[in-house]
Amino acid sequence: MTEMSHPYDALTPDRVIDCVESVGLLSDARIFPLNSYENRVYQVGIDEAQPLIAKFYRPGRWTDAQILEEHSFAQELAEAEIPVVAPLEYNGRTLHEAHGFRFALFPRRGGHQLELDNFDHLEQVGTMLGRIHALGAAKPFDHRPSLSLQHFARDSRAFILAGDFLPRENREAYETTTAHIIERIAPLFEREWTTLRLHGDCHSGNFLWRDDTPWFVDLDDCLQGPAIQDIWMLISGNRAEQTAYLDAVVEGYETFYAFDPQQLQLIEPLRCLRQMHHAAWLARRWQDPAFPRAFPWFNTARYWAEHILALREQLSALQEPPLTLGAV
Repeated sequence: MTEMSHPYDALTPDRVIDCVESVGLLSDARIFPLNSYENRVYQVGIDEAQPLIAKFYRPGRWTDAQILEEHSFAQELAEAEIPVVAPLEYNGRTLHEAHGFRFALFPRRGGHQLELDNFDHLEQVGTMLGRIHALGAAKPFDHRPSLSLQHFARDSRAFILAGDFLPRENREAYETTTAHIIERIAPLFEREWTTLRLHGDCHSGNFLWRDDTPWFVDLDDCLQGPAIQDIWMLISGNRAEQTAYLDAVVEGYETFYAFDPQQLQLIEPLRCLRQMHHAAWLARRWQDPAFPRAFPWFNTARYWAEHILALREQLSALQEPPLTLGAV
């Protein structure tokens, strides 16, 4: 027997259908893989019913308690009539296990991508984020991780430096640049910020625009952290554009939850953390055959040169004054 190179190699189409049917459903055997790398996600046809979305959690990433807390948060939001795609219950459970895989089933939702340059879209997203954060502030997570400099920056840097990913000619530049970034932003992360339960990964790909409403999807990265983590990825462009977009988001946001302008100084540091963490994420997942296929440009000399250049640009951005509201 050929040895499997990765646990997901065992997740064949027949195995996907078997898992879905293990909760008592009958599949019509139609299966369509969706764009996901951290987990495996499929649209699965159900006999005489609407297709469902089956999400198979990456083995070893989350504990059952962490996944169930994600599910509980999503259901809490849905019960408050906040448009979020929450897991479905079968046999009184949202987390299921079969054939060695943990999985959850979700309703299929259509829609199109959020337009980040549309002020009406941004204001409505801000309104929904304000509602999410008002509910998220009611109690903390017990099992989900917290946003930290250690995990997103220091651990990411250590993983890259400990491996054989960096070309020799780029190693010193990466080591020096990331050390300067961490040294500069560390005092900000030592402060006692107000934290709450967050979506955690609010980029445009995690929204579906449907019926003039932004639907939040994929709470796989939900965590405890400062509110700005769910806002800064919606802000792009030059400084004037960023300020205008920020104003639109905050206008909707403050309908339901007070925005702390002091957190604006975290935007560029959080951008640094995301860049460093993303590179380490790709490196950590490189043994998964799906990653070299999807990200063939990773781990090339060109990639590392461009990554280091982006980090140096971020180091310069850290020296600029933070954004302010209404400063266009």
